[in-house]
Amino acid sequence: MVVPPAKKVYFLSDFHLGVPDAASSLEREKIIVQFLDSIKADAHTVFLVGDMFDFWFEYRHVVPKGYVRLLGKLAELSDAGIQLHFFVGNHDMWMKNYFQQELNIPLYFEPRTFTFNNTSFYIGHGDGLGPGDHGYKIMKKVFRHPVAQWLFSILPPAIGVGMAHYFSRKSRGAEEHIEEKFLGEEKEWLLIYSREVLKKEEHNFFVFGHRHLPIDYRLSTESRYINLGEWMNFYTYAVFDGTDMELKSFMGQESKIVKIG
Repeated sequence: MVVPPAKKVYFLSDFHLGVPDAASSLEREKIIVQFLDSIKADAHTVFLVGDMFDFWFEYRHVVPKGYVRLLGKLAELSDAGIQLHFFVGNHDMWMKNYFQQELNIPLYFEPRTFTFNNTSFYIGHGDGLGPGDHGYKIMKKVFRHPVAQWLFSILPPAIGVGMAHYFSRKSRGAEEHIEEKFLGEEKEWLLIYSREVLKKEEHNFFVFGHRHLPIDYRLSTESRYINLGEWMNFYTYAVFDGTDMELKSFMGQESKIVKIG
């Protein structure tokens, strides 16, 4: 795919809308909408790389309440001809067809490769990839299974969504005071995963979310690993101008970006 002159490709992930409370989530949602509005003029393609919501489940005729500002802005971008892609994350893995039908946004449940201007991008949310975390990998298979989804779907929305938000808050509370730090080349699991993929196939950029730490790491002279960070503290995103990729912060947090190589 060719990116026309003066047009750009944007990548962002991990909004986790819904936490820690309604007021904070709404404030964050307004900032995200402001960012999307600011790129409307030059955006060719926008990749949303997972965990847009802290929880999402689509019943047959019911979707979670709220997020109308973000959903409306995505609809506006889509109607304007901007290509949007969504990679499902571990917090919003139970998406079905609402985004495709209402917003014309395709969903991806596994990493995918895209090519822009002869530059190859390997893109995925990042959960369950790389070494370790065997417990989550098993849990992911269970949660993705149609039977598990059906069992959850027969719960009334007030009960099912309430339970999900409770466990999400418990999990988030346990992680709330952990400061994200670069773990080193031999412990960053998505970096290790990118190296393994690179042994089999060439890609110029490996782009993931999930890690919550903005990282720009040079894997080789022709390849870089980019982690997009998140929008609770860093407000970071990546932009490809047709030639090069840059990791930035919408709220001036560039000093927190880990750059190596």
